[in-house]
Amino acid sequence: MPGKPAGSVAYRVAGSQGRWVFRGNFIMITTRRLSRVFAVALATTAIPAIAAPCGSGVTFGAQFAGLYSCATLGTPATVPANLGGLTFLNANTLLVGGAANGGSGAIYSIGVSRDSGGHINGYSGASSLFATAPNIDGGLAFGPSGVLFATTYSDNMLLQYLPGSTGPDRAINLSSIGITASTGTLQFVPTGFGGAGSFKITSYSAGGFYDVGLIADGSTGLFNLGPATLTAQVGRGPEGIAYVGGNNAGFGVNSLLLSEYSTNSIGSYTVDASGNPLVSSRVDFLTGLGGAEGAIIDPVTGDFLFSTYGGGNQIVVISGFDAPMMPGVPEPASWALMVGGFGLMGGAIRRRQRVNVTFA
Repeated sequence: MPGKPAGSVAYRVAGSQGRWVFRGNFIMITTRRLSRVFAVALATTAIPAIAAPCGSGVTFGAQFAGLYSCATLGTPATVPANLGGLTFLNANTLLVGGAANGGSGAIYSIGVSRDSGGHINGYSGASSLFATAPNIDGGLAFGPSGVLFATTYSDNMLLQYLPGSTGPDRAINLSSIGITASTGTLQFVPTGFGGAGSFKITSYSAGGFYDVGLIADGSTGLFNLGPATLTAQVGRGPEGIAYVGGNNAGFGVNSLLLSEYSTNSIGSYTVDASGNPLVSSRVDFLTGLGGAEGAIIDPVTGDFLFSTYGGGNQIVVISGFDAPMMPGVPEPASWALMVGGFGLMGGAIRRRQRVNVTFA
């Protein structure tokens, strides 16, 4: 697509400081601090996709090296390329944009499996169509009253979905409120951060980071938008936003991670009292990617997930974060997001020991 070409990156399974042990249909990769089973097709028996280490060239920034680990879940089955935004429907179900930036764009749901520590380690079955979303881009998030919001490219629209809808219930042209065409992504600031509950939208094309007011539209359950206020000029083709607490290793202060499509990277930014990024604070969190796109924090473990538009059209999981606080806004309870279940799971999960990862 003009202005937003699909990226490409090679992924391979690679172990670090360990050995490979073949056992039937599986390969056991054993290191000094990590033992995990990865399924491979060594026989004709169908085997579920299991997370594999990220490929060579994918590297953590200097202040995060050795603190976090990177794994790819691969392409979610039957979700058409290219991937767009992603979010959680419930603890074990992801929503992800497919056929992004095109007229046949849609949102798909797919189950995920978790290991004994609660961390996502693969997909559970094939995907299913959740809702149509023409031209969906990197933004996909639940907001107040369980309304689902999505951004589009290149027509610069914001889509809204009421609980149970299989197509957009409202589409607002973001140019009308002052957002430079075209988005881009969106996110709500979570509990525990300055500006909690506020609504952020970015322009992919112009690199602007905006604060946007939501105005409840009476009995419809939907929202109108107030004027957009430009709060930062981040550049780099922003396509996914995830907020990270300052308690996490290497951060020290409340921050956000930004999927930067144009530079094949994830950037880390300190956030101000309103949940906006301080541009001068940017450092590399992860580089060497292909097509970094949507972004979300796992509400169970605190892991950071992002999708790729091109770049293998994969979902990548970064582990090593602390479990998050309970979500405040958004709270998509109307979509059967089992918030109580999150609490039970979070209480039962001990923080996993961090793993040093070296990329060959």
